[in-house]
Amino acid sequence: MIKFAPVIRYLEAAGFETINISTAQHRDLIRPLIEHFELRIDHDLDVMKPGQTLNGTASRVLEKLDPILADTKPNVVLVQGDTTTAMTGALAAWNRQIPVGHIEAGLRTDSPENPFPEEMNRRLITRMAKFHFASTERNRMTLISEKVDLDGIFVTGNPVIDALEWTLAKNGNSEIAGGLFEKIGNRRLIVLTTHRRESFGEAMGGNLDVIADFVRKNEDVAVVFPVHPNPAVVEVANEKLGDIDRIHLIEPMDYPDFLQLLARAWVLVSDSGGLQEEAPSLGKPLLILRENTERPEAVDCGAARLIGGSPEALRVELEEIHRSDRWTRTVESLANPFGDGQAAEKIARALLVHAPLTLSA
Repeated sequence: MIKFAPVIRYLEAAGFETINISTAQHRDLIRPLIEHFELRIDHDLDVMKPGQTLNGTASRVLEKLDPILADTKPNVVLVQGDTTTAMTGALAAWNRQIPVGHIEAGLRTDSPENPFPEEMNRRLITRMAKFHFASTERNRMTLISEKVDLDGIFVTGNPVIDALEWTLAKNGNSEIAGGLFEKIGNRRLIVLTTHRRESFGEAMGGNLDVIADFVRKNEDVAVVFPVHPNPAVVEVANEKLGDIDRIHLIEPMDYPDFLQLLARAWVLVSDSGGLQEEAPSLGKPLLILRENTERPEAVDCGAARLIGGSPEALRVELEEIHRSDRWTRTVESLANPFGDGQAAEKIARALLVHAPLTLSA
């Protein structure tokens, strides 16, 4: 939703008709985003079920999306990212011979199984897409190496930067973030997020043990952890961090509040792909809790460090950053390799030139 919002807003402002479809995953998290970005949802597929499987989700998306495509006959179907719903949305359009546009095209790791299932999802979307909106030149070169038609590749930057800049310009001080800041005082703030499937189990537990130990040993450090609603995350977060002073476990924050939290941080620790894109714009160093990343630009530019799945590596990095502020000061002045905040306009212009879009009445 966050990455799609700037594109929808720009297309509609330019006079194009859009049909916005939601799968209703994490409905409570989506509702504030719809209000914040002043969007509307035209169709709610309501496909998410307790205990769902990937195949179950995919089949429900196909079943519910197909009649919408048959009825509305869109000129282009846009999908964003690498989720199972994005892949299935592309497949539904492909089966109807409707051109597919892929936002965040060309991201790759060195293994089709890691991250699972996202890596295979984006590779499959590439085979079905006609328009490939790549965030970086590296993504473009990846697509070229996979024999994607050059005329269908557009380097646009990532619209998450558009969303970040628009939100920071629009919103004032956050009461929620402000309340946390009062509790934290002048301590060094670690903002922690972890939710990816490959992080579950021993890896997540070990990393949280390191965070707990680091906070206990350093009185000048505090942690805020917006805990993802997945029960697997909630359980281990409460077990490992629930009763430790200066560690604040909170519910997921609205996007504007979360950006203010990030802006106050000393360092970010996360397995999130989106944070790898946002951190450089905020001038915040990021420790990536993953074995590999499809966004190596963040590491290459010096804004992030890939620490793998070793809790000991996390411990070493935190202790080094605590001893010296050289890295944190360097990151403050880095340019963001993922875009300049104009991605939505570039995507819209590419569609205007290359796709038969429909202007609203």
